[in-house]
Amino acid sequence: MTPDESARIREEAIKNLKIIYDPEIPVNIYDLGLVYEVNVKEEGNLHVLMTLTAPNCPVAESLPLEVKEKLEFITGVNRVEVEITFDPPWDRNMISEAALLELGLL
Repeated sequence: MTPDESARIREEAIKNLKIIYDPEIPVNIYDLGLVYEVNVKEEGNLHVLMTLTAPNCPVAESLPLEVKEKLEFITGVNRVEVEITFDPPWDRNMISEAALLELGLL
């Protein structure tokens, strides 16, 4: 896979992550700061490291599946792995400036 192809897949993955919303906060999961890493690995494998707003989040099972489903259809992606971590734990400081403005918190 060429560096250009990896970059295209990563950009498209981020674009797709920005259409997935947290059901409790009206902001997409990328701008909310729930996605820590989006890495394109060899052979078109995509690894997403993300967190949830809380360990007992009501979408703890469904959100990672939605992420996986949205990314599997990107041309050139062979496999998607979504890894959930709570280190570091999510907090309000991880929200993008644009999302803070959208939420009226700036």
